[in-house]
Amino acid sequence: MPQEDLKNDKNNFPRFSRPRGDDDNGQRKGPKFSIYWIWGIIAAVLIGFNLFGSFSPDAHQVNELDFRRDMLANGDVEKIDLVPNKQLVRVYIKKDSLNKSSYAKYNKSNSWPGGVSKDGPQFEFRVTDVKDYEKMLRDYFARNPQQEVPIVSKPEGEWFGPLLNFLLPLLIIVLIWVMLMRKMGGQAGAGGPGGIFNIGKSKATLFDKGTKVTITFSDVAGLDEAKVEVMEIVDFLKNPKKYTALGGKIPKGALLVGPPGTGKTLLAKAMAGEAQVPFFSMSGSDFVELFVGVGASRVRDLFKQAREKAPCIIFIDEIDAIGRARGKNAIMSNDERESTLNQLLVEMDGFGGDSGIIVLAATNRPDVLDTALLRPGRFDRQISIDKPDLKGREAIFKVHLKPIKISSKLDIHKLAEQTPGFAGADIANVCNEAALIAARKGKDNVEMEDFQDAVDRVIGGLEKKNKIISPDEKRIIAYHEAGHAICGWYLEHAYPLLKVTIVPRGVAALGYAQYTPKEQYLYNTDQLFDQICMTLGGRASEELNFGNISTGAQNDLQQITRIAYSMVTVYGMNDKVGNVSFYDPQAENTFTKPYSEETSKLIDEEVRKLIDKAYVATKVLLTDKSREVGLLAEKLLEKEVLFQSDVEALIGKRPYEEKRALDVSDEQSNGVPPAVIAPPATEEVK
Repeated sequence: MPQEDLKNDKNNFPRFSRPRGDDDNGQRKGPKFSIYWIWGIIAAVLIGFNLFGSFSPDAHQVNELDFRRDMLANGDVEKIDLVPNKQLVRVYIKKDSLNKSSYAKYNKSNSWPGGVSKDGPQFEFRVTDVKDYEKMLRDYFARNPQQEVPIVSKPEGEWFGPLLNFLLPLLIIVLIWVMLMRKMGGQAGAGGPGGIFNIGKSKATLFDKGTKVTITFSDVAGLDEAKVEVMEIVDFLKNPKKYTALGGKIPKGALLVGPPGTGKTLLAKAMAGEAQVPFFSMSGSDFVELFVGVGASRVRDLFKQAREKAPCIIFIDEIDAIGRARGKNAIMSNDERESTLNQLLVEMDGFGGDSGIIVLAATNRPDVLDTALLRPGRFDRQISIDKPDLKGREAIFKVHLKPIKISSKLDIHKLAEQTPGFAGADIANVCNEAALIAARKGKDNVEMEDFQDAVDRVIGGLEKKNKIISPDEKRIIAYHEAGHAICGWYLEHAYPLLKVTIVPRGVAALGYAQYTPKEQYLYNTDQLFDQICMTLGGRASEELNFGNISTGAQNDLQQITRIAYSMVTVYGMNDKVGNVSFYDPQAENTFTKPYSEETSKLIDEEVRKLIDKAYVATKVLLTDKSREVGLLAEKLLEKEVLFQSDVEALIGKRPYEEKRALDVSDEQSNGVPPAVIAPPATEEVK
């Protein structure tokens, strides 16, 4: 790689020098400074001093007197000092003996370990063990008493060595402690800067002044009813005296309830953007920590900050992480979570109604929340945020299509019709996928075809072009999907067909039929029965045309079993079981049944009868329409994908299409609101 490229390559930094970005002139800044370098240098210097101070190169094992016996015999030595703590021997020479031959000879040859001092009448050297050397001296003087000189053994003051021996382990312990605290805490851990010492501080993100929220209600589409609900709260934050002057109290809290991806967090940000007030945002899991009491401390700190910034909004996303009902399961109880919930209950009921603090929370599991959290005085309102209807989906498409270059022929209304049950996040995903598909094809703008491919990808997964399917299997798949399509075409209460394909998609889907359900709130027994028949159409078609069945109906059987059991045990649609419902959302994790074994056996029998009855009716219908099934299957083998217009051209218009159009027009004229239903119905072959 050229040197210039190496300088500009962001990925060629050493691992210890993290890039900090570019400055205003485009020059890369240096590596990020780390306090660990300073700690490492200090430790290395101290360890070096300690090692070099302890192991001197002139230390040796003495076997005889280093200054020779003739010096003692001539009386050149005045005294000998021994320093045990330094392993040092210091020999003092008499002043009048400096020029004697015995001293001069050894001074000239420099034969002493450590050398002879030229500046004074003494020299010194180190030994391995001062005590052994002292014993050797005293033995020598015992044999030669006339040569004996004074021997003084005393330690000399040395502050650096003992201090280093004390400080070095202490510094190592402090270094390890700091590193552990950085790992446990820090900005991404226990309470932000300060690590473990700020573990009880709130981790909420504050949007205020320079970081104010820029999202407003104009950026939120498809939630008209929810926006009306929260507008009063926004108006209170803008003009609180309007309400408090008449003695009114604004709700202290509002709970946003709805499926994932419907825009709960987006709506909360839009409220803060409209009111232009400080906005504290955090997740329910941010309160939970390993240490007991930390969550409660963070709740107290959060509300303390909120009071200083009032009026403001506190938004807690996924509040079910700390707000689950207490005492439901003693085995799974969590003291830390319950203490956090208790503190939250106290704080929400502790501040006054005119304090200007609004608590918003979002969850898609309202059934598991503690009842004390939902009582008036805490979360006074529950704002339902459902999946958007046809009009709402069309508005959401318009919002997400603003930055996308779309074709002038794009029909947004038709797109909304083809995506029933899609949430806002799903629609955003469809728009993004469509733009990517169009770019992959080299187009200048995004067309309707690209959006239809994007919807297929979101529903069924990525198209499997390399999956090898034998001709016999492909024929079975074609007749399976044709059975679904014909049932949906000729059953009155079945969903109208949108598209049928035998192109493999996703992990295990070898083909699917897509429908456009009528949006409604209520379903009667005839509608559910026809839906079961339509779902069984694939299995029945296989049996009628091949005399055998395959494993392709796995997904179909799961769907009809769920519908059938719901009809018998939840909706009370069975004469023998009666008008009872055994559905309890709060008891979903228990191992007990709210009915006896005899009733359980009766439920199984009635479910089986219902499914068998539907299967017989489906085979009768497909036998009567066998010609249409064959035409549709052969066309699928030829084209692989058939739309509603293709099916109409092949077997004629759907008999109940005119009646359905009349029903829709009646609903619109009577002002009946559109309903929110399940995601687009698809029948997959696995």
